[in-house]
Amino acid sequence: METDLSSMIPLHAGSQQKHDTLCIFGTGDFGRSLGCKMLQCGYSVVFGSRNPQATGLLPKGAEVLSHREAAQRASVIILAIHREHYEFLTGLTDVLEGKVLVDVSNNLKINQYPESNAEYLAQLIPKAEVVKAFNTVSAWALQSGTLDASRQVFICGNDHKSKQKIVDIVQALGLTPLDQGTLLASKDVENYPLQLFPMWRLPVYIATGLTVFIFIYCLLTDVIYSFLSYRKDISFRIAISIPNKVFPIVSLILLGLVYLPGIFASILQLYRGTKYSRFPNWLDHWMLCRKQLGLVALAFAFLHVLYTLIIPTRYYVRWHRSDNVINQIKSNATSPFDIIIAWRTDSYMALGMLGFLFYVILGITSLPSVSNVVNWREFRFVQSKLGYLTLLLCTGHTLIYGWSKFLDVSRYRWYLPLPYMLSLVIPCIVLVIKFVLIMPCVDKSITQIRQGWERIPKSDMKSTCTNGTIAV
Repeated sequence: METDLSSMIPLHAGSQQKHDTLCIFGTGDFGRSLGCKMLQCGYSVVFGSRNPQATGLLPKGAEVLSHREAAQRASVIILAIHREHYEFLTGLTDVLEGKVLVDVSNNLKINQYPESNAEYLAQLIPKAEVVKAFNTVSAWALQSGTLDASRQVFICGNDHKSKQKIVDIVQALGLTPLDQGTLLASKDVENYPLQLFPMWRLPVYIATGLTVFIFIYCLLTDVIYSFLSYRKDISFRIAISIPNKVFPIVSLILLGLVYLPGIFASILQLYRGTKYSRFPNWLDHWMLCRKQLGLVALAFAFLHVLYTLIIPTRYYVRWHRSDNVINQIKSNATSPFDIIIAWRTDSYMALGMLGFLFYVILGITSLPSVSNVVNWREFRFVQSKLGYLTLLLCTGHTLIYGWSKFLDVSRYRWYLPLPYMLSLVIPCIVLVIKFVLIMPCVDKSITQIRQGWERIPKSDMKSTCTNGTIAV
């Protein structure tokens, strides 16, 4: 669907301010959208086209000339064309000399060519200054003005002055420039739009694997066990009951995995006696995706809440309650009120609600729009202190749910622990080790190491003393 760019109203408050003339090679969707945005922000725009007479969709106020004529009119030329069409630029080397060429192209797949498109362009036109920019902004976002999700513009180039020109243009358009360095970074910049949730892959793989494993485990110890042992068909539990066991179990395990790498990092720093030693790659990657792990865990917690809310409406639950009342009437007997069960039930629900509340707070503060308005100490307090409190509350919620079932051997079907017991392993390990790490003597050492203190090995201390100096 084409957008009538000529009817678009200005989107930038400073559209009355006049800037330099900019040249755009290419009259496709992106070239037209970018040109319209630049016109609205006060720039004069000239398009370079191989057929200037057949371009009727361009925004009003823009000139259309041949490539050579358009290039002569501006010092900054934006190439909104594909790499396959760069060859014609070799015939314009004389007019492109000293110009700033902005490469906005993307490829169809990651690492499609040995070198990046920007580096290839720099080889074709060696006397021009090539800058990579605008490849992470979509034509649709420029047309509609909905740039909230794509305001960042990655910029890289070898010449600082040329990059600064593009930075000024990006800021004038109301976007956020991010300097990525020289053209050596252009390949990563070009691969960025082609990556599909790179930081979400590990969390999604872990969550999927845990979900499948716990589901099969619950199916085995619940439905299959009941059928083989008692010839009792409870297969209907596959729709609601089993998922409502899987979701909280996976959620609690994922929440424990959010804080487990921090425990490993603290132990490594204590062992090494320094913070200036790199963590293993697997730990680095694990720590970088903790936010995504936490959000996936929150999603599973939401599903658990939703599934729990519909329990009273289920046919099996309503039938079971009615049958229990009828049996009590027939036997002329009632179940006595048990104060212990009342305390257990209320405590179980209270811990669950509080845990879910802090769960939601953790998720909200991880959003960029929220985290950008809090300082580092506030963010760390929420994500660390409240995070461990959330883990403690959710673990307590599960422990009270289990109550004395842990000691009841008859509940261990096929000698396997109950499914929810599996969810307690990682959180309990994290909480126990964290309790040790916050002990004053241990916490003091960790704090000193993170402030730059290093433990000097005995061999180094001997050599230092021999030289007559003492290192602190």
